[in-house]
Formats: sequence, C-alpha cells, structure tokens
Amino acid sequence: FTGIFVNHGLMRKNEEIEVPVALRKLGINVETVEASKEFFHELEGIVDPEEKRKVIGRTFIRVFEREASKLNARFLLQGTIYSDVIESGAASRSGEKIKSHHNVGGLPENMSLELLEPLRELFKDEVRNLGHSLGIDKFLISRQPFPGPGLGVRIIGEVTSEKAQILKEVDSIFMEVLRESGDLDKIWQSFAVLLPVSSVGVKGDKRSYGYVVALRAVNSSEGMTASWYELPHSVLRQASSRITSEVKEIGRVVFDITDKPPATIEWE
Repeated sequence: FTGIFVNHGLMRKNEEIEVPVALRKLGINVETVEASKEFFHELEGIVDPEEKRKVIGRTFIRVFEREASKLNARFLLQGTIYSDVIESGAASRSGEKIKSHHNVGGLPENMSLELLEPLRELFKDEVRNLGHSLGIDKFLISRQPFPGPGLGVRIIGEVTSEKAQILKEVDSIFMEVLRESGDLDKIWQSFAVLLPVSSVGVKGDKRSYGYVVALRAVNSSEGMTASWYELPHSVLRQASSRITSEVKEIGRVVFDITDKPPATIEWE
C-alpha cells in the first residue's frame, strides 16, 4: 500500500509536514506531491463556493491520477462519511443538496480510478469509535474535522496563495490560544474564516485597512447538528489581540455565534 499526499496549499499550517510524518509512523508508505501552484492557478477568479469545491475536486483527481499512474495504482481510497453524503443530497432521491462535498459531488465522473469508501455509512462519532477499537493513536483519532477542500472553503471569495498564508497564520494563533486556555480539547471543531471585506482601524498612530476574520468554535457528536461553543471573554480577547498584532494584514476579529442549523459548521 502506498499513500499519495497531495499538497494543494490549502492545509493548516505545517500540515504538509505533519501528516506524512504521522502516517509513516503507522508504517504507511507515503509519497508527497507538491501541487499548490496548480491548485491556485485553477482557482483564479472563482468565487462561488460550489464551483470552488468542484474545481478543487477535479484538480485533486487530475493530480492524483497523474501520480497514481506512476505507481500503477487502481484505487482511490476516501474517508467519505455519512454526513458528507447527506449534505450533498446523495443519501436519497428526495435529499436536498446543502452543499457539494469534494468527495461526493466534486469528483469527475470519468476518473480512471476505482473508488473505495469504507466509512461512507458511518457518522464521525462512529468513525472515532471504530478507530479506538482498532487501537489507532489518540492523536489521529481526536484531530478536529477538516474539509477536503481545506482553506479553500474558509477563504470567502477568490482563493489566492497570499490569502491562504494569512489564514494559516490566523488559524494557528487561534488554535494555540485555545490550547493554552484548555478549551481546545473541549471543542468539536474550531477554525478561522477569512472574509472578503476590509475594515478601517488604527495601528499605532496610523490608519490601517485590513481584512476581517471570523472565529468559529462548535460542539457536536455526529456533525449533523452543532452548537456554538461559549468561549470565555478572556480567551476571545487574547485571540483577537494576538491575531491583530501578529498578522499585519488583519484589521478586525469577530466571533460566530450561530448554531447548526440554521448555519452549517463551515461557512462555505
């Protein structure tokens, strides 16, 4: 078995290093493919979230098939879970599509690889229980959910390499603050969203005009419903202060207090 790790440039900070290392510790042979420039090129000018998901899905398969052909690979093994299927409207004929998931509605119909989805009928909590039963390391099992399109659906509007780097720094700071406060292990999912708006501010004695980021933290068990997590004001203050002082492109920080429903966990 050989895994192919495609770095699309939209992972969280340092994940393109951490993920292959973690998999190799499990004895899995992993080939890393650097394809971020290809993904950012394909995403130029695209702002519609459904189209972004499909472009990322198509580009991923193109890169994956190109590399898989060098290994004579026949299968694409995906971690699709049941909530992905439901939200993509594929669970039943009457299912309403909420948003396409890259691994359900975002893959091209004519791909040459045979698709394997062993977790397709399990919810996230059931997948974690299965992992515990199989003796998989808690570090991997307890990782927060992360969308296949990555930061591509956490950057509202057009996705660029510059915006991705900004969001990686913001997200990393937010996670560090939550880890230091002891809140991170109590939260199902937490992340930052880069908004397509800028805000006037003051840094030092000068006018600033920077991006707005939204912070989100929710609790759930299976991902179909979620409640926003009530972070202490002191933690929010620390996150906001660090983000605006350490990431010069950010001018304002807001906190999302919307449950699912009516919102989805991810913004796109």
